[in-house]
Order: sequence, then C-alpha cells, then structure tokens
Amino acid sequence: MTFPIYTQENNCQDCYKCLRACAVKAIQIREGHARIIQELCVLCGTCVTVCPVGAKKIRDDLEEAKTLVGERNIFASLAPSWVGEFPGVAPEQMVRALKKLGFTGVGETALGAQEVSAGAVAILQEAPPGLYLSTACPSAVQYVRKYLPYLVPSLLPQGSPLLAHARILQRCGGANAQVVFFGPCIAKKWEADSRPEEIRLTLTFDDLRRWMEDARITFDDFREGDEAPFFPQRAREGTHYPVEGGMIRTIEHVGKSRKVRFLTLTGMANLREALEGLDPGRLQCPLFVECLACPGGCINGPASREERPVLERWMDVEAYAPEVLEPSSSSFGETVEQHYQEEIFPKPEISEEELLRAFQSVGKFSPEDEINCGGCGYESCREFAKALVMGRGEPTMCVSYMRKKAQKKANALLRSMPSGVVIVDRDMKIVECNERFARFMGEDVYAIYQVIPGMKGCVLSKVFPLEHLFQGVLETNEDVSCDHFRHGEMLFDITIFSIEPFQTVGAVLTDVTRRELQRDQIAHRAEEVIQRNLSTVQEIACKLGEHMADTEILLRSIAEGYAAEEPKAVKRES
Repeated sequence: MTFPIYTQENNCQDCYKCLRACAVKAIQIREGHARIIQELCVLCGTCVTVCPVGAKKIRDDLEEAKTLVGERNIFASLAPSWVGEFPGVAPEQMVRALKKLGFTGVGETALGAQEVSAGAVAILQEAPPGLYLSTACPSAVQYVRKYLPYLVPSLLPQGSPLLAHARILQRCGGANAQVVFFGPCIAKKWEADSRPEEIRLTLTFDDLRRWMEDARITFDDFREGDEAPFFPQRAREGTHYPVEGGMIRTIEHVGKSRKVRFLTLTGMANLREALEGLDPGRLQCPLFVECLACPGGCINGPASREERPVLERWMDVEAYAPEVLEPSSSSFGETVEQHYQEEIFPKPEISEEELLRAFQSVGKFSPEDEINCGGCGYESCREFAKALVMGRGEPTMCVSYMRKKAQKKANALLRSMPSGVVIVDRDMKIVECNERFARFMGEDVYAIYQVIPGMKGCVLSKVFPLEHLFQGVLETNEDVSCDHFRHGEMLFDITIFSIEPFQTVGAVLTDVTRRELQRDQIAHRAEEVIQRNLSTVQEIACKLGEHMADTEILLRSIAEGYAAEEPKAVKRES
C-alpha cells in the first residue's frame, strides 16, 4: 500500500522547507526534489503543512471509501476535533449527513478515549515512581519507538482511542461491522494500515467535505434538533482529548490521592527537547506525560483547516465538552492492551574520512568553514555532511557553498570580459564593477578601484556622466542603448538594463574607439580612391575627347576632298 505521505515531484520547488521543519529529518533530497524516507518518518505531517506549493500530499483514500459504503456494514468514527473544524454544525446534522453518504451509524472517537483514560487511571493508581508516556497519539508513539527506544518501556501498554472505539463499534454494530475514521490526523492512516481488520480506512475532514460536495449534500439540508444520536451513545469527558491537556483533565484526579505528577508536551520539537536523554530511573515519583505531536493538540492536526485560529477551535471544543466532575470510568469495559517494541532501522557508521570528503565537496576545508547556518535544513554542517555520505542530501543544498561558487563564477566572468561592467543600486551607488570599467573611466578611477576592488558604495555620478540614463531604466524597467558615446578620447557602445526591477541596474560598455577609427580610416582611403578614380576617368575622358576631335577633323577633310572632285565624261567610239 502507498505510504500515507508522498511528494508530487513536478510541484516541488527545491526550497528544502520540509527538511528544515522535519524534526527527524526523514527527507531525502535527490536531483533537487524532496522525498519522504518512509522508515524514518513518524507521520506527524509537518512537511505537509509547511510546503509552500502543496507538493507534499496525503494519500487519497476517498474513492475506496465510496466503494465501501453501501455494500457493507460501515460505521464512521468521528474525531472529537470535528466541533472546531465544522463550526455551527450540530451533532445531529453531522450524523444525518454521514448517514446520507451511506454509513450505517456514526460514533464519536471520544468514546474510545474514555476507555483509554479509564485504563490509564487503573495503571497510575498502582504505579511506582517512573515515567509513563501516553499512547493516544500514533506519531508520538512512533517517535519514541524509532528515536527514543530506551523509553519504549515507559509507553503505557494501551492502544489508541481510535482502536478502542473501533472495537466498541464492531461489538455494538453487528456482524461484519467495519470502521472508517474521519479526523485531522495523517498518522491514523498508518494505524489503519497496521490493523486493517479493526480500522478499515481513515479519511480527513477535507475528504468529508469533498465527499459531501460530490454527493451534493450540505449540512443545511438537515435541521438542528432532528433525532439523530451518535452511536451507540454520546461521549462525555473524552471530548476533551483534542486539546492539549485534555487527556490529563480526564485522569488527573488520580494525583489527588497519590503523588502523581502530570505534564503535557505538544509538538515534535518539545517532545525531543523534554525526553531526549531522560533517565526514568532518576524520577522520585510517577510522572505521566501526555504526548501529542501537533502543537496545541489534535485541533491543530496536519489535515485540519487553518482558516480559523487555533484558539477559536479550542473554544469550540471547550463549549462542546462537558465539565469533568467525576473520575473516568469505562462504559464498555473495552480494554485495549497493546505493548510496544523498538522499531530498528539501519544506522550506517560513518568514518571521519568519509565526512572529510563530504566537507570538501562543499568547499569546507577547516573547522572555521563550518558556519552551521542551517540553510540546508540541518542543524549543523556536520549533520549535513553525514546526510551527504548517506545519500540523503546533495552539495547544492549548502547555501554558503553555492553562494561562493556563484560569486567565483561571476568574478571570473567579470574579469575575463573585454567589456566594462558596472552594477548600480536604486541610490545610484555602485554595487560592483570590473577592472575593465575602472580602466575605461580613467587613471583616477582606476586608482580608486585598486584601493577598493569593485568600488562598492562609490557614487556613480562621480565616475560616469550618464546617471540620468541609469535612473530612467530604474524607474521604467526598460533597457536603453547608447551608441558611440564619447568619454574623453574614447568611444563606447553602452547597454543599460534592469537586473532587479526598480532596485538594481547594470550596464555593459564596449570600447568601439579602434573600430570607429578604422572605419574612419577606411572611409578616408575610400574617398581618396574615389577621387583618384574620378581624376583618371576625367583624364581618360579628356584624352578620348581630343582623339575624337582629331578623328572628326581628319574624316571631314577626307570627305570634303572627295566631294570637291567632279566626274569627267568619257567619249566612246561606235
């Protein structure tokens, strides 16, 4: 089965935001794209919520659910955070809508939470000093199993509220009853994948919205107050579970008679900071810790909508949940015993030689080069180097390395260019220029360049007289060209262009002095040739004219000589 979270690589923008946000670094960067490392992932869903372009996706099980209902005896298990997700929707409207979609019945997962609380009470009443971690949040459980394996014995030997509720629905729902969960949690998909015989599918609240839209059903189709109860009954104190501290509120009465201490930890970072390195054997009393992967609790789950502030959702849950006045007790006696084991995954040993090669691949040759900026997503350069060795990262992830590399390329390009280059900011101060530009501007400017390479901060108008053209490009964001601009004894073709719209302008100056001089010389020589040719033609023409005149005189004289002679008569004898 497909992993519950995946990357739509065509949308991934190579920003590494998911890696920076991931508490366990379960992200691999390959060819610039971020992929989930399944064996490392705890399914907290942080990568889904922080991805700026929505490239991290939740597996879509909606079509399978549509096929399932109507054909079988299917019950919906509704997470208690629904009241904050669907403000203004009454319980009977929710039940009627889900039944309209084809569900046999609708129950509150909070019923299972009450069973879990009752089990926790029984454990804590007899608990010796030590650490006791809640198991209601599957992401928190996975985190302990994978990253704090020495604390696995501290996990309460209980299943989750969803598992308890699924068993209640199957017991009360008749033969072959199956359960589909609706909530804000992605990790519940892993839970369903692990126990398909008890939890058939898990969907998100957005899936429910899409399903209702496809079926052309709205909550307004059903009146508030219609008879449509939750199955098999409405939950009580379990409805406090989706807010941080909610579970503790249902069991903290245990501490009144015994020295049990209670603590709530929400958010992966807080879990790590509070539990990493903790020795339960040093605790002098029982300490119960409610562990929730999502900051603020389930009301802030990764598949919940963010349009409404968390505080508003918290208020909705508080208004819906009854006040806890009496100890939690099991209504159904559904014990959900579950023992946990470490989840071991390969952890390769990395030698110092491998780390050294990894450091060198990103231009780090001494401890001073390890700036630990965190731009790559890892907390230190050493952790990033380990990721490179394990094939989870790429050198291009190192911001400082790429910046230096780009700067070196730019500097090499500027140095080797035969043209002068200058970059100016919006205040008409030089950001960068190359040596060629400084030489073009004269000996005084070049002397400044030798003292201040790049001439950063120098006022353009003190160096180059075309400030108004730079200002025009800055204001209009349109390129400008100026041909044959004379500066001293030199001629330049200049192109001024926008680099950052309305912020930075650049210019390229090409020395055309020699080319124009050669052009003038060629033109002058061509003019001389033309003049000589004209003289020759004129001279030839004169000679031809003289010859033509002499020829004409000669021919006329001959013609006139013939015309002067008259023919004589000849007498013939008969």
